Amino acid sequence: MRATANSLTEYQLARPSDANRKEMLFGSLARPGHPMKKFFWGNADTLKHEPKMNNIDTYTRLRDFWQRHYSAHYMTLVVQSKETLDTLEKWVTEIFSEIPNNGLPKPSFGHLTQPFDTPEFHKLYRVVPIRKVHSLSITWALPPQEQYYRVKPLHYISWLVGHEGKGSVLSFLRKKFWALALYGGNGETGFEQNSTYSIFSISVTLTDEGYKHFYEVAHVVFQYVKMLQKRGPDKRIWEEIQKIEANEFHYQEQTDPVDYVESLCENMQLFQKEDFLTGDQLLFEYKPEIIADALNQLSPQRANLVLLSAANEGQCHLKERWFGTQYSVEDIDKYWSDLWASDFELNQDLHLPEENKYIATDFALKVADCPETEYPVKTLSTQQGALWYRKDDKFKIPKGYVRFHLISPLIQQSAENIVLFDTFVNILSHNLGEPAYEADVAQLEYKLVAGEHGLVIRVKGFNHKLPLLFQLIIDYLSDFSFTPAVFEMITEQLKKTYFNILIKPETLAKDVRLLILEHGRWSMIDKYQTLMNGLSIESLSSFVKAFKSQLFVEGLVQGNFTSREAKDFLNYVVQKLQFAPLAHPCPVQFRVVDLPNTHLLCKVKTLNKGDANSEVTVYYQSGARNLREYTLMELLVMHMEEPCFDFLRTKQTLGYHVYPTCRNTSGILGFSVTVATQATKYNSELVDKKIEEFLSCFEEKIKHLTEDAFSTQVTALIKLKECEDSHLGEEVDRNWNEVVTQQYLFDRLAREIEALKSVTKSDLVTWFQAHRSNKKKVLSVHVVGYGKHEGDSEVTAVSEAQNSSSGEIPHLIFLPPSSLMTNVTSIKDIKAYTSTLNVLPYHKILK
Repeated sequence: MRATANSLTEYQLARPSDANRKEMLFGSLARPGHPMKKFFWGNADTLKHEPKMNNIDTYTRLRDFWQRHYSAHYMTLVVQSKETLDTLEKWVTEIFSEIPNNGLPKPSFGHLTQPFDTPEFHKLYRVVPIRKVHSLSITWALPPQEQYYRVKPLHYISWLVGHEGKGSVLSFLRKKFWALALYGGNGETGFEQNSTYSIFSISVTLTDEGYKHFYEVAHVVFQYVKMLQKRGPDKRIWEEIQKIEANEFHYQEQTDPVDYVESLCENMQLFQKEDFLTGDQLLFEYKPEIIADALNQLSPQRANLVLLSAANEGQCHLKERWFGTQYSVEDIDKYWSDLWASDFELNQDLHLPEENKYIATDFALKVADCPETEYPVKTLSTQQGALWYRKDDKFKIPKGYVRFHLISPLIQQSAENIVLFDTFVNILSHNLGEPAYEADVAQLEYKLVAGEHGLVIRVKGFNHKLPLLFQLIIDYLSDFSFTPAVFEMITEQLKKTYFNILIKPETLAKDVRLLILEHGRWSMIDKYQTLMNGLSIESLSSFVKAFKSQLFVEGLVQGNFTSREAKDFLNYVVQKLQFAPLAHPCPVQFRVVDLPNTHLLCKVKTLNKGDANSEVTVYYQSGARNLREYTLMELLVMHMEEPCFDFLRTKQTLGYHVYPTCRNTSGILGFSVTVATQATKYNSELVDKKIEEFLSCFEEKIKHLTEDAFSTQVTALIKLKECEDSHLGEEVDRNWNEVVTQQYLFDRLAREIEALKSVTKSDLVTWFQAHRSNKKKVLSVHVVGYGKHEGDSEVTAVSEAQNSSSGEIPHLIFLPPSSLMTNVTSIKDIKAYTSTLNVLPYHKILK
């Protein structure tokens, strides 16, 4: 029953996800006997105990199901390869012609319509989530819309409802400080769209204030929908969407073959033959009556409301059967249900969007104004900044990528500065939400990231209008301002963001590991505490002023731009921001501690009360190394992947996520093995010992590796590195990584390939053994879940032992090692311990 073990783990991993819990609860509202009401995960009860009690043989049932539904004539197949069509046809015939055909007509579920046409559906559900979030979801179940894929009525409606520009629902709610984000539409998953119904839902992420006014928020949504119903479909808007989707389709970048064949295979089940390639993306026919029909079904009386908030704690006495989600159900408040049943007034602030000035119309490829180069070159360099540039000569599409790093030594000076910086970047993104939305819709993408040493600004898309968007962002940065209400709203949201990072075992484990390794780093708990203790508006204003007054700015421009146009981007930043150069260069990395020659253990309790999930990472530090040793490490990890999975997951079934990885921590090399497990099944130290056991077996394995097997792996790694980029973004990511880390080794791949060609099997064995010798430097980080194997008495379900949202600040609880792990040095206080270690000099892997 290996499959059952994995399903149980899948079920445990799925439980802490609010999205899964919401879906499960939603399914439970379907009418009895409808497939949507089923439990679509699986656990010991449904796969083992219940069938046994009812004398059901799960295996026989599974075989019957397989014979009925897995038949060749219901299946579609897509194969992508560089081989000729003849070869592919031969292979497909050989491999797939044996699939049995049961000769039965394809099962149809068309008779199971309107699963949600029940009184239970049209009510208000309050739900207690796992994460800290307030959100309101308004959902309608419509007749299946899939057959209208040539018109895409739901796409048209969601495009308007989800709009964020002037006149939109979100614009209005943001001005009221009731909402942070809104998305609407149909996710096109099997849950949201199938042959029995289609879902249309509008989900609003609320502020604390918005949570108090959730009925008003719903009312604004209903007013907007009513405005759309009264106006009827608008041809200009439908054609604007059609044009944007067609531009994107025409100039799209190649997708990952795995994703591509998967989506095509699904398309073949859904569309007519001539639309297999385009049916999920393009709009073909404007049919206002089909759009109007879908629109007119979105009445308040037919909607379902789900209000998610930790503040619902204590008033939710019902429990969803499978995930234990706490919820309550009530009738819609009479005042509102009466109002919504009447011919209520429209809101004059809500209207259709204006014409979009960011839609590209010039797709001409530029003529180069300087010699073309294989790698980016520095075309501008002053005390204030530098610009790297390369004109695209490979993909030849009218798109561009622009990235800038605004570096400041202020950010890392204190935990408070980091939090102020995060707040600043979040407010800046918030301020841009409405003005930049049109650009976003026209497939120009932008992202602002609060990096560790600077602000990263990224824009990409059709080059024609891209400079407009970039200038808009710099203008808003230059004239940065905020109101106390926005400050309040963004800091409230940031508290939730930090908290949500702390309660996930994998993100907490990363935070702890880097806190030990990187000298001078501030922990997420430091940041959360600083924020909970309160920031002043004055401190933010003075931080932003200081940040903008002294900077070093580095940029990379790639794609369909000339060298002159590229320089304009940097010049615009310098002229607009008028900053002074930095007095001293600011290193864009941390210094790393030199671990002692011993096995360190840092074991902390998860901060999500009642969560069974644990995370165990064993990290081996190599030190300041060169390029050749980096490729050796990659080769080692590549050799390790399959046996690691086989030993720790398949044979020992310790966890679902099991992986080795190569670590470059601020230039210091190492590797690690990670296992995500559950405290209800295993003790973290036992898992640690099993990782150790795996590494011993692995050492024997690579010692006995044949020369053939070794050279096959080397060739495979070289092939991976030689692999052509499938789109410009991949090349840009690689080049940008060199700029943002100030390494500038743009031909790194070519150098790594050269290094790999000279590596021998004995190099690899010696390299691995050096890490395992008595000089080994090992750090184990355990984030320990709740369960009997960690000494917890029977733990209540995640949602019951919810972290109280009273604002208590979590602190790390360090656990001592048990008798399972002897000969380890246990870390009880990270800062006290690491202050006794040597710190390595700054290092970059360049030679």
